[in-house]
Amino acid sequence: MEIIKQFELSKEYLESLRHGIEEENNSFIQDSLEGANVADVAAILDELSMDESIYVLRLLETQFSADILIELDEDTLTRVLKEMEVPEIAGLIECMDSDDGADILNLLSLREREEVIGYFTDRQKSEQILELLRYEEDTAGGIMAKEYIRANKNWNVVQTINEIRRQAENVDKIFSIYVVDNKQQLLGRVSLKKIVLASENTKIEDIYEEEVISVPTHMDQEEVAEIMRRYDLETVPVVNVKNKLVGRITFDDILDIIREEAEEDIQAMTGITDTVDEYDSVIRLTKARLPWLLIGIVGGLLGAGFIGFFEEGLNKVTALAFFIPLITATGGNVGIQSSSLVVQSLASKSAFDDSIIKRFLKVLAVAVINGLILATFVFAVVVLFYQNDVSFGLVVSIALFSVVLLSSFMGTITPILLDKIGINPALASGPFITTANDLLGLAVYFLVAISLLHI
Repeated sequence: MEIIKQFELSKEYLESLRHGIEEENNSFIQDSLEGANVADVAAILDELSMDESIYVLRLLETQFSADILIELDEDTLTRVLKEMEVPEIAGLIECMDSDDGADILNLLSLREREEVIGYFTDRQKSEQILELLRYEEDTAGGIMAKEYIRANKNWNVVQTINEIRRQAENVDKIFSIYVVDNKQQLLGRVSLKKIVLASENTKIEDIYEEEVISVPTHMDQEEVAEIMRRYDLETVPVVNVKNKLVGRITFDDILDIIREEAEEDIQAMTGITDTVDEYDSVIRLTKARLPWLLIGIVGGLLGAGFIGFFEEGLNKVTALAFFIPLITATGGNVGIQSSSLVVQSLASKSAFDDSIIKRFLKVLAVAVINGLILATFVFAVVVLFYQNDVSFGLVVSIALFSVVLLSSFMGTITPILLDKIGINPALASGPFITTANDLLGLAVYFLVAISLLHI
């Protein structure tokens, strides 16, 4: 009897799988992947060529392949879909939850989408997905699933249990039973525990909880994520403008959104203008990274212009040039610290957030304390170890103190303004703040030097 080695995500298995594909050893491929986690299989497929990935997917059971597709990153998934036949895609989507199926269709062109829908054999699934396609992708309606369990308030426990059994065929995870009236308006929720413990003739209206947190279909997905995080919800019902129950959002959908938003913020903070990863093409990576690098270059050229403008002063007091890196680096660091804290607070907004005035007063207090400490330290170092000149020490320390105050202000106001006008505030935490504060620091430094040293 042949013993199949248990699946293990490793380079050794990847080589074995590639050899199995080359030899068309279908039984080895199927048996070795049986019982494997879909996320692990997706990771393996990311390492294979496109032809190899398609070969493996076509060998596996349809439901398993559908689950794997959901785990693939968007770029890989898009390439896989391009290699698949329309009937194949339709069959896989029908094995998915409606929200995942809608996400897959949104990756296709309008013509391809219509062709796939035309091959659907499950009318209910087709209607559910078509309804989801009406909503914007980044709203509650766009991320909700149509698979959920509801009970009419007039049902008794026996009717409800029978309906749960019927509806549960399409629902993988049961978190809550939502209670509706005859018009399908959301009234509340009832736990499985209460249903099991109640007598058979007990009506749902006598045991359900009226207090239930729901979200409208038009709510932004980030707001939904914040609500589920704040109230520690595993699932949240979605209602339309008439308070009719139309879907639900589960915590695993929200985890994906939180991860995506975090990745976008991190890339924005580092000056990458598009969502990319190291496996993307050279051209795409270049396009994503080049814009802010060019802006940094422009900022550097402007900085060089500033220095050239004060060339005469530098010739008279050459020591001024020694402390330019100190001023620019401090300004950049202070600005990034301030903006990062503001971005963090904007990402987790609270009903009790301080007003802008209070926030500025706090930032000002911190900046003054930090500025005084840094300026005093630098004054002592400059006078004792560098120039032995009090006036020159005052120039550097006053400039540094001013830069700390201005950089803190810039780092605070910039992300708030960007957020107000609908631009990702994380942009303020990267090259934008660094470049702006470099120019600001140089201007302040030379203006202070001109005023005190009369150069």
